[in-house]
Amino acid sequence: MPKAYLLAEVEVTDSAAYEKYTSAVVPIVAQYGGEYIVRGGQTASFEGETPKGRLVIIAFANMSAAQAFLMSDEYRPIADIRHKNAVSRIMIVEGVIP
Repeated sequence: MPKAYLLAEVEVTDSAAYEKYTSAVVPIVAQYGGEYIVRGGQTASFEGETPKGRLVIIAFANMSAAQAFLMSDEYRPIADIRHKNAVSRIMIVEGVIP
């Protein structure tokens, strides 16, 4: 099975309130086997629109694991914090079969 990657573009609208999300989400990602590949950091755009915020990439064992994280009872209330304090685009993409 190929790994799956959760991709997020997050434009934070309230930095102070968003900090609650960033500290709470890390253990939940780990609980579902996720590993941060990219979490914010410097971005250089070469074609197309520049991202409207920070970029995040999280690797999961497979598509089911990534979906389980997003739909989990543990994550749902944390996602509400993100929804109230940021504008996000979230997607999951399958990697190549090793």
